[in-house]
Amino acid sequence: MAIGAATAAEVGKSDPIITRLANEDKKYFFQKPNLLYLYLMLFPTCMGIELTSGFDSQMINALQIVPTWTTYFKDPQGPLKGIIAAAYSLGAILSLPLIPTVNDKFGRRWSIFGGSLIMVFGAIIQGCSQHVAMYIIARMILGFGIPTCIVSGSALIGELAYPKERPVLTSLFNVSYFIGQIVAAAICFGTNDIKSDWAWRIPSLLQICPSLLQIFFVFFLPESPRWLITKDRADEARAILMKYHGESDRGEEFVNAEFAQMQTTIRLELEASKKSWLDLFKTSGMRRRLLITTMLGLFTQWSGNTLISYYLGDLLKLIGFQDSKYIQKINVSIACWSLFCGVVVSLLVVRIRRRVMYLMCTISLLLCYISWTIAMERAQTAEKAGTPNNAANIAVLFFIYAYSPCYNMGYNALTYTYMVEVWPYAERSQGIAWFQLFGRLAGFFTTFVNPIGLRNVGWRYLISYCAWLAYEVVFVYFMFPETFGRTLEELAFMFEDKRLADEAVAAVEKVVGHRGGDVEERGSTEKRGVAETKETVA
Repeated sequence: MAIGAATAAEVGKSDPIITRLANEDKKYFFQKPNLLYLYLMLFPTCMGIELTSGFDSQMINALQIVPTWTTYFKDPQGPLKGIIAAAYSLGAILSLPLIPTVNDKFGRRWSIFGGSLIMVFGAIIQGCSQHVAMYIIARMILGFGIPTCIVSGSALIGELAYPKERPVLTSLFNVSYFIGQIVAAAICFGTNDIKSDWAWRIPSLLQICPSLLQIFFVFFLPESPRWLITKDRADEARAILMKYHGESDRGEEFVNAEFAQMQTTIRLELEASKKSWLDLFKTSGMRRRLLITTMLGLFTQWSGNTLISYYLGDLLKLIGFQDSKYIQKINVSIACWSLFCGVVVSLLVVRIRRRVMYLMCTISLLLCYISWTIAMERAQTAEKAGTPNNAANIAVLFFIYAYSPCYNMGYNALTYTYMVEVWPYAERSQGIAWFQLFGRLAGFFTTFVNPIGLRNVGWRYLISYCAWLAYEVVFVYFMFPETFGRTLEELAFMFEDKRLADEAVAAVEKVVGHRGGDVEERGSTEKRGVAETKETVA
């Protein structure tokens, strides 16, 4: 792509024809049978992907509280405990270089199918593990399969959804993580009192279920129209758009304009793209996307969420809570609360601008963590002195619950919505894979060092998160662009030469204008006919 000085604001001055046409559509998705079917199929397929991630994080968190799990694996502590949790992220890191090639060659659906098969294999090994090494390898296999599904699933939702509903659907994609957490927490709570190894083997084996859903439902979905265009299958792409996007009030006109915009934008992207990782470093615009993506990957895992997701039991034990059943109940309630917060925030993404939501997220997280650190210090100091501070304990629990709405405002609801919007089609798989790489690296690091930090320095470990969150506020304010209220093609060149954006807009105007010209010509003909009739009568 050409290097240009166009900013996101300048590109935003282009007339957003597709957005305008979509917003003029007064029908809701449930009034469109084909679109309703599409969304119903997207939920068990693509939403089930993040459900797997949520299931895994909550399961490994909850199993550490299950007595038979700790007995069977000889109560792992410190680095060993960290590597058991972090193995999932390590497996994901190993698969990431392959993802863009797999996505480009096989398409979104086959990529989801292949990743799901790998996770089925990993879940079976996990449930049948005979020793800790086998358990770690099984978790690495599970992690190896998940990124392919996440990259393909998030892209497929963004590329199939009708523009008006796309932000909500891509936001709900990540929110389904909490459904997985609730299911895993409830299962582990139910098996907690089983006196045999099945107390942990049952949850470990049941991680197979979300992947089976994906395998069963994925081919009920159409392929991404944008992927079909890149494979010279434009007729199929247009047929899919007409079927699912053509049920609006001005369906044919909308699909013609949308299709023209897709074709033009993808052609411009592919002219300068070699479909290699080097494309991400080629221009100043791409390098800015890369920096934003790298930081967002780190932010989603280094904002303190892994402490709650993986080591809630350790946190609560530091302040005197020892009963495993009580901790499991808190576990389940936090998962339910997180789901509620995530859904509410996802419904707001069509009303509140992206930068505003990210700034609200980072600032509230910083304030929450500072307060939590103070409460944790008071609670742990009192516990060590043998005089428990109940007020401080309640405050710690309060800020653990308060953390969820703060985090969900940006790093859950907006994550994939923003990634799909920031990256053009030609580099979208690579961009989301890059985000996954740094998210998984950050996740691996934090899940590995968290138990070591908590064990060695206790509440002081939380100070490191406070410092990092302060940096996040500054970075988001200065570096995050606004992407609210635009289609994917309207955002494709927001950091590049404005000429490219104008060319894509011109292609749409040609289609819409041609139709408008026909209408105007018919109107002129009718007027001439009326005038001639009047003259004849006179």
